[in-house]
Amino acid sequence: MQLRRLAALERQKIEDEYKAVMKVIAFLEDLLKHPEKILVAVGDELSELKQKYGDERRTKVYKSPIGEFSEEDLVPLEETIITITGTGYIKRQNPSVFKAQHRGGKGVMGMETKEEDEIAHLVAGTTHDDLFFLTSKGRIFKVKTWELPEGSRQSKGQALVNLINTEQDETVQSVLAINPKQHEGQKYLLLVTRKGTVKKSAIADYENIRTSGLIAIKLEAGDELVWARTTSGEDDILLATHEGKSIKFKEKDVRPTGRDTMGVRGILLGKEDYVIGMESFPPKMTVPEDKRKKVFRDILVVMEKGIGKRTPIGQFPVQNRGGQGVKVAQVTPKTGKVVALQMVDQTYDEVVLTSRNAQVIKLPLRNIPELSRATQGVILMRFQSKDDSVAAVTCLLREGGEEETTETVKSK
Repeated sequence: MQLRRLAALERQKIEDEYKAVMKVIAFLEDLLKHPEKILVAVGDELSELKQKYGDERRTKVYKSPIGEFSEEDLVPLEETIITITGTGYIKRQNPSVFKAQHRGGKGVMGMETKEEDEIAHLVAGTTHDDLFFLTSKGRIFKVKTWELPEGSRQSKGQALVNLINTEQDETVQSVLAINPKQHEGQKYLLLVTRKGTVKKSAIADYENIRTSGLIAIKLEAGDELVWARTTSGEDDILLATHEGKSIKFKEKDVRPTGRDTMGVRGILLGKEDYVIGMESFPPKMTVPEDKRKKVFRDILVVMEKGIGKRTPIGQFPVQNRGGQGVKVAQVTPKTGKVVALQMVDQTYDEVVLTSRNAQVIKLPLRNIPELSRATQGVILMRFQSKDDSVAAVTCLLREGGEEETTETVKSK
């Protein structure tokens, strides 16, 4: 093709583009002069889009009044593990960060702790739970679980004093994770001190907790609050001690009193002994409708050297409150003293153990054998350091299991 013909074609192309642009400019100027035409143009463009991309609505529209939303309504409901150190650092983690291992393993590092710091509490719950902190001076504080900082497996966490207003010489001794929506039937808060005193008060007495806390129990000189449980008023109570003693008695043996009272004797202790744990449970086990499902109620006992076992609740006789009790385990230099106790049943799936030096191991509950009261148990956890020991234990609910209050189990 000759050059002059190519030039003519290019000229014609430019002239056509010019005419098209001028036509668009004229159309837009006309829209600006006549605002009513803008809505017509928008309608035409939307009709074209509807014909090209239109399909049936996939969402459902419900006509109902809009209620009030709280910040918690926007928080996803997830399982979580709360870790607290002896010097007062706290964080929460998703249980999935810890992989289940075989019994007797060393686990992984679960937290970065400062020198001379150690793990004190381990609590399992959900992001919608209320966390109740009970202190050595007998006070109680409340924090929403989702307000806690979520940390990585080895992060240190946040200082607890930024969340609750404790005094300089006041330490957190017990932690309760309670879901208000799933807590019907629990009427009382049962408290236990290091020296074996028990006290029961109505849960309603603790509904409005100030930021400065409330007095939960009046303590004797040298005693401190170490444990708490919610109860129905008809439960059985089991106390366990550091030296391996335990006593089970009826909750009715402890009459309810006001907040600023002292309580009564729950167990008679030896000179160097002290209470390390408490459990409350209905006298009769609930049997599921499906008879094929295995049901059990055991007391999980863990000792300092990583030794543990499960013992059926039926092996603990009901006694009068204030006695010496019976053996919960055979305590020897090989096992160390008893540091943790928790009731487990078929709704629980896994157990998480943490050492004082922040070693963490998660293992299936079924791997822990059922043994009688006067036995030592089996190795659940080995330590990387010879001077390390079990600090805290918590149990995780089976997926789809019934939600229950899960409380920290700790050593002293």
